[in-house]
Amino acid sequence: MIARDLPSGVEQLGDMIAQAASIVPFTGAGISTECGIPDFRSPGGLWTRNRPIPFDEFVSSPAARGEAWRRRFAMEPTFAAAKPGRGHRALASLYRAGKIPAIITQNIDNLHQMSGFKADDVVELHGNTTYARCIGCGQAYDLVWVKAHFERSGGAPDCTVCDQPVKTATISFGQSMPEEAMRRATELAQHCDLFLAIGSSLVVWPAAGFPMMAKNCGARLVIINNEPTEQDEVADLVIRHDIGETLGPFVGN
Repeated sequence: MIARDLPSGVEQLGDMIAQAASIVPFTGAGISTECGIPDFRSPGGLWTRNRPIPFDEFVSSPAARGEAWRRRFAMEPTFAAAKPGRGHRALASLYRAGKIPAIITQNIDNLHQMSGFKADDVVELHGNTTYARCIGCGQAYDLVWVKAHFERSGGAPDCTVCDQPVKTATISFGQSMPEEAMRRATELAQHCDLFLAIGSSLVVWPAAGFPMMAKNCGARLVIINNEPTEQDEVADLVIRHDIGETLGPFVGN
């Protein structure tokens, strides 16, 4: 059911939250746009101006690795300045209240952790851009170290342990999804009674399968997104309004 207006949608959402014992949010880029983090996929987004670099190209091409890191450092002021928005803070309030056991996110910006979620309770399907990892042995690296190497040598760094390339700890096109994150997301979706899909276009698979998984396991499904999605018709409630305005009333609850 599509909410006829924002006040009625917020009221219905509030009733569902009050009735739920276990709420699992699933967040996409839309929850972070009010924080200054651009949406990669929408018209005018970063990927309409810069072609994404697939994982196999990153691995095989030193030039591609250098370009990937150049783009990341160009975005550093944006990521560094971002603070959790009303949506992040509202979900963190519900988390502190014991309503949310953990959160599933497609985002890579670390804002859920900054809002108050424990790192272990943020299931990152697409990784995290605030640090780096070796694609071989998994050794973690601080971005400050990567940038110093990049500026000194003019190229992307290799791992000091196994000499494999170092990239942001994100999941690129063509890269395998993180097994543990997928396992935890599946478990959360199957055992909640309210699933909130927030700010996601629900077109990126396999992540987009979690709302329907929750619905098929008996959860009520709410979709909060400015634009229609292909799963709207099966949702119990659809709120097509600004995420900050929709979730703002739940900050501090």
